[in-house]
Amino acid sequence: MVSRVIPVDSFDLVIFGGTGDLARRKILPGLFRRFRSGQMPAEARIIGAARSDMDDAGYRQMIREAIAEFGSEEKNDAGGIDAFLGRLHYVAIDATGDGGWSQLRDLMRDGVIRAFYFSVAPSLFGALAERLHQHGIADASSRIVVEKPFGRDLASAKALNATLAEHFDEGQIYRIDHYLGKETVQNLMAVRFGNVLFEPLWNSHYIDHIQITVAETVGVTGRGSYYDKSGAMRDMVQNHLMQLLCLIAMEPPSTYDADTVRDEKLKVIRALQPVEPHQIVRGQYEASQDGPSYRDDAENPRSFTESFLALKCHIANWRWAKVPFYIRTGKRMKARSSEIAVVFKDLGHTIFEGDTARHRNILSIRLQPNEGMDLQVTIKEPGPGGMRLVDVPLDMTFADALGPDREDAPDAYERLIMDVIRGNQTLFMRGDEVEAAWAWTDPIIEGWEARNDVPKLYDAGTAGPEDAMMLMHRDGRRWREIKG
Repeated sequence: MVSRVIPVDSFDLVIFGGTGDLARRKILPGLFRRFRSGQMPAEARIIGAARSDMDDAGYRQMIREAIAEFGSEEKNDAGGIDAFLGRLHYVAIDATGDGGWSQLRDLMRDGVIRAFYFSVAPSLFGALAERLHQHGIADASSRIVVEKPFGRDLASAKALNATLAEHFDEGQIYRIDHYLGKETVQNLMAVRFGNVLFEPLWNSHYIDHIQITVAETVGVTGRGSYYDKSGAMRDMVQNHLMQLLCLIAMEPPSTYDADTVRDEKLKVIRALQPVEPHQIVRGQYEASQDGPSYRDDAENPRSFTESFLALKCHIANWRWAKVPFYIRTGKRMKARSSEIAVVFKDLGHTIFEGDTARHRNILSIRLQPNEGMDLQVTIKEPGPGGMRLVDVPLDMTFADALGPDREDAPDAYERLIMDVIRGNQTLFMRGDEVEAAWAWTDPIIEGWEARNDVPKLYDAGTAGPEDAMMLMHRDGRRWREIKG
């Protein structure tokens, strides 16, 4: 099945940090895929801006090499690459000075959408925003895209929002979280609000608990200095996992538009109850045959930063009363896997006896790898010998159901960048969402710092520390197995 590609209006997209790792790995290869799909209009242009001294030809060669290294099958389209590179320009620019800004202003066109991607450190956001207005490059219809981290606590998040608000309205600011661009994440809303089968059951009467897992096999090598100041809470829970929790728990929005959806997400964050110390497990991976320890990767032999975090959360509203949400994320785990599991309650009464009587329906939503969903249902095991029950999945792996060769199916960054051009903020975080998330997160961090908590060590290639297992076992529940 081939999805329908809807072209966007003509645009000039400026990527500050256009020579950086994110631009080379994700942004530019993704835009090339959108170009090949026919979604970019003929006159659209992409302008890289960074400190490096190079010309258009040098920048085009850099992106050619990036597509060859990080692209998929489309990297073999030599003619398409040449045509795409013809749309690229480059300006050497001083983010905190005056160098290059007049050249960038002269390069911009009138009458097209102007978007600016801040693929730089947050400390430069204010300087970029100020100079875009000072030099007459941005106007009331321009859009800016900002990458995480959106602060490291509530105070810094408020300061960052205030800095951006000095020059841009909230409707012009797109805080990008690539998790929200994943096909399966968006399908959370389609499954919930588009099927009569699920929405009537989506509450504490029928759901026993919900598990959200984001496990990674990689460590923090190469980004240890950043990660050691962040940890799993700031790097993953406060943003990615928080957004997944919001989408799974929010009330039905009255309409599918940006502010209505984000209003409902905000209500979830504000309804999150404080987390008690016994509901938190922090971990740190040890050295193994496959790699060094976290402390070696972070180059900090006395680090108490968590590379693993598990939490038990509750939402104080009618829909989710007494339904626990268990969330966990970690580095150097046994497999790369992101999953949301909605575990339904046992039957109130069963006509079957023995071990066959205890079976549960589980809706599993896989974000990576092999995006898709399956619903575990109970059936009779084939064959004679009585009523023996077995659990089987009703499987919908997207590549199987919709076709594995959908070249026009965008990945997360591609989809979100095209949404910026369209002016659609539905999948982007609003400023008050970010601040509410930090308001819930800060006391948790302050609590374990005040207690001088030390992360529990766990073996790399496992499911995390044993204490995380006990977080579930105390409640008579079990984590789902982490599968790649």
